[in-house]
Amino acid sequence: MSSFVDKLKPSEPSGSAIIARERAQSDVSVDALSQTLFAGDDFLERQARILPIITAEPLFDKKQQANLSRPDLFKLALARAKVLRRLVDQHSWDITDYKLAETLVDDVSPYFLHMHMFVTAIREQASDEQQAHFLPLITAFKIIGAYAQTELGHVSNVQGIELQARWDPSTKEFTLHSPTLTACKWWNGSLGRTANYAIVVAQLFLPKMGMNTKDKPEYVSHGPHLFVVQVRDLKTHQPLDGVVIGDIGPKFGYDTIDNAYMLFDNFRIPHSALLCRYAKLDPNTGIYSKPAVPAVVYGTMTYVRSLIVHQSRLGLARAVTIAVRYTSIRQQFKDRDNINGVEQAVLDYPTGVYKDARKEIENGNFSPLASMHSMSSGLKSFSLGGHGYGGASGFTRLYSDYLSRVTVEGDNWMITQQVASYLIKRMGEAAAQGPGADASQLEIVNALNGGGHLQNFDILYSDVQIVDAFRRRASFLVYGVYVDRIVEKKPWTSLMIQLNKGLSNTAQSIAFVVEFFQESLSSHGHLSTTTQTVLRSLFRLFAYYHMESEGNDFIQSRAISQSQLDALPGRIQKLMAQIRPHAVKLVDSWMIPDYLLDSALGRYDGQVYEDLFKRAHRLNPLNKITFNPNYWEDEIVKGSKDGWSSILAKL
Repeated sequence: MSSFVDKLKPSEPSGSAIIARERAQSDVSVDALSQTLFAGDDFLERQARILPIITAEPLFDKKQQANLSRPDLFKLALARAKVLRRLVDQHSWDITDYKLAETLVDDVSPYFLHMHMFVTAIREQASDEQQAHFLPLITAFKIIGAYAQTELGHVSNVQGIELQARWDPSTKEFTLHSPTLTACKWWNGSLGRTANYAIVVAQLFLPKMGMNTKDKPEYVSHGPHLFVVQVRDLKTHQPLDGVVIGDIGPKFGYDTIDNAYMLFDNFRIPHSALLCRYAKLDPNTGIYSKPAVPAVVYGTMTYVRSLIVHQSRLGLARAVTIAVRYTSIRQQFKDRDNINGVEQAVLDYPTGVYKDARKEIENGNFSPLASMHSMSSGLKSFSLGGHGYGGASGFTRLYSDYLSRVTVEGDNWMITQQVASYLIKRMGEAAAQGPGADASQLEIVNALNGGGHLQNFDILYSDVQIVDAFRRRASFLVYGVYVDRIVEKKPWTSLMIQLNKGLSNTAQSIAFVVEFFQESLSSHGHLSTTTQTVLRSLFRLFAYYHMESEGNDFIQSRAISQSQLDALPGRIQKLMAQIRPHAVKLVDSWMIPDYLLDSALGRYDGQVYEDLFKRAHRLNPLNKITFNPNYWEDEIVKGSKDGWSSILAKL
């Protein structure tokens, strides 16, 4: 039967032929667009240099990792992390080389927090003397560090952290103590089984000044502070006495990183453990000097948030690459008006619907507009069902690892409140006609106070005015919250939904992206006319999609008119038709190697079905085992002496 299988080929046209035809129909220059996308750094050169080194290492082969248990995945990840660190020495890689290699391997490395949050905290929060001691050890991996801030009962609310660090002036030490179960450190990556040091965030308690030292001291909290703490023995790697630590267990995604729990039982650490670039405690007098800007303690967290945004762009690029390549190859159902023709590619569905609908609209029938919108909205779930749920799709691990990004380093609802506080303050400046007020905010304030009229922007014919419309909408929503909170004194908690919707996700952030997108297009004059036109169409598609999704906000803010909003579905479909011939080349320009995609569906060569079958028939270890299905026999695997009793022993 093996020879029979080996001779089978997919039905024609083959995926390779289809993907080649897709690329041939577009005159977008992939190389030129890639150079533009990665202008300003040497990413492409680095990737071309590092990728062959990674793929030549047998330990980095990805064929079987989807079939491994979590303990085996973690062992593999740690082994890979060690090899990567050795490659740094072998090839004299710099830190950017290392991080790119880490990205290509696509494990959340057990060293990840050591390389990011731990070293960043030392650089930003430690004194010069502390840096001189720790940075050489960190760089040489003589110690492995993590970052322990989040607790079982307190995540984004850093001020509410319960772990205590009490200063003992008699011994000149701090005592770390977890007074409650909810004070248990939780979710701290790289700490469960790997790290031997940690940056520990704890409430600093100092004796009340002026007390008689013979009396039992009354302690006063000075808020959360950072301490660098050894938590495991450097030789045995066992937790030190007074430290309870371990991995929290299975979770959604991040199987290759050891998220930790950690408790302290009156654990003593030296005075030098307090990171003291900004907060200082004189060990002799007990005099405490607080940071000039208390928020400086959050610097490391801010860095990691920016890192998450940076990494998420690659996650999105990978997902879109897989989706576009696969839906250009996946053919399903024939055109209803040409039943003798070939099946249509899933990526052509909205284009086909658009062409048919335009004929109806030109004849005075506008009813297809609604169906076009419905088709485009539902296409994603339709086109990526089935094979998209398979382990060979490249989505399963990508999805689970990136889904948590909205809560890592600050729940999205909590971060929204931080954004809201800043924006309400800025709107207050505009209301007071302050010199630093944003122009769109001043426009809103003046118009709503009877000092002007808000004209609709010409979003259908002006890209600049598309940006203006998004600014207007964002400012309008901020003004509404400003009035509710500052003028009408409404409770903060009553505004939570309004804050999340208006001030962060669908207003301020989108307005920023739209503005940046539009500005970047003006600097691409070196690209071909076709490529510039396609990028301009992508900009409008992105903007129109969000305008239509939040149309009510744009109408209420008088950024657009009802007739403009009604025109958007047709414009969106037309833009999709214009972009469609270039879709494959556009995703090619991200230059994501097949090794990183690890997707049968998203292969560069289009051999989707050959790879899907190979992974199932050749690589699946389950198919190499002959099982015994007879319920009256204890034997589970044919020829094995182990029955269910041996399985029970492993549970």
